[in-house]
Amino acid sequence: MTMFKTTTRVNPGILVLADSGYRGMQKVHANCKFPLRHREDKARMGDEERRRHNRAVSSARMKIEHVIGRVKRFRIVAERYRNKLKKFGQRFNLICGIVNFEIA
Repeated sequence: MTMFKTTTRVNPGILVLADSGYRGMQKVHANCKFPLRHREDKARMGDEERRRHNRAVSSARMKIEHVIGRVKRFRIVAERYRNKLKKFGQRFNLICGIVNFEIA
């Protein structure tokens, strides 16, 4: 969250789907969607509507999480990078290209 606040600039028109751990993101970026907690929605919506909302948010996030998992399979972001930092961006882009090719 600290890195998001300091380094990341997201266009205000982009919807950010985040899990419950990033609740403070609403202060930095207004267009965020989170799964609803049980105590948040008692006055706003019923159990069934909350479940539908949470399922929609989590199913959209799962596509992203699967891609992140595929990138982590190459160990470039899962472990410490031990090569020249100058080549990190190029290697990361190549790995993302391989993952995109694999998906398509």
